[in-house]
Formats: sequence, structure tokens, C-alpha cells
Amino acid sequence: QSNHEGALIERVHAAQQQGVSYLIINPAAYTHTSVALRDALAGTGISFVEVHLSNVHAREPFRHHSYFSDLAIGVISGLGSEGYLLALEYLLRRIRAE
Repeated sequence: QSNHEGALIERVHAAQQQGVSYLIINPAAYTHTSVALRDALAGTGISFVEVHLSNVHAREPFRHHSYFSDLAIGVISGLGSEGYLLALEYLLRRIRAE
């Protein structure tokens, strides 16, 4: 977790080097601003679930666009912190099925 875009990008690249297969990411305000973080995720090829605590579609129109959703396995939005648990449960089932 970080509020710094560069730190998030570095963490994505480190995950690739560590052989991580899946990520859960809440890009927060970077959702609609960070092409760099999108490029890092796309470039590593790591599959991920995009999570948002609030329902971004119930908020301001500029928050409705995500630079990540088209790359994500899935998007969980508006379920608070339970969204992380749901994402983790999904990924664990996916890993077990591999």
C-alpha cells in the first residue's frame, strides 16, 4: 500500500520479479489518472482484481472511467473493505483450480 504512484509501480515490477501470479489492487485516485501504473500492470502481465471501497459509479462522473478495468480479471466496487476479502476468495479458488 502506498499513496505514491512511483512506489506502486515499483511494487508491481517487484511482484513480477518475485513470480507473483495475481494481485489485488485498489488504485484509488490513480484509477482515472495513472497511465504509468496501467502500463506497469500491462507490461508485467500479472493478472489482477481491481477493488474500490466506494461505488465509483455513484460518485462524480470523472471517477467513472478506469484505466485498469479493461485489463483486470474483474472489478469489485462499493462493498467497502469486504471487497478485498471477496477478491482474495476468488483468487484462491482460481489458484486451486489451476
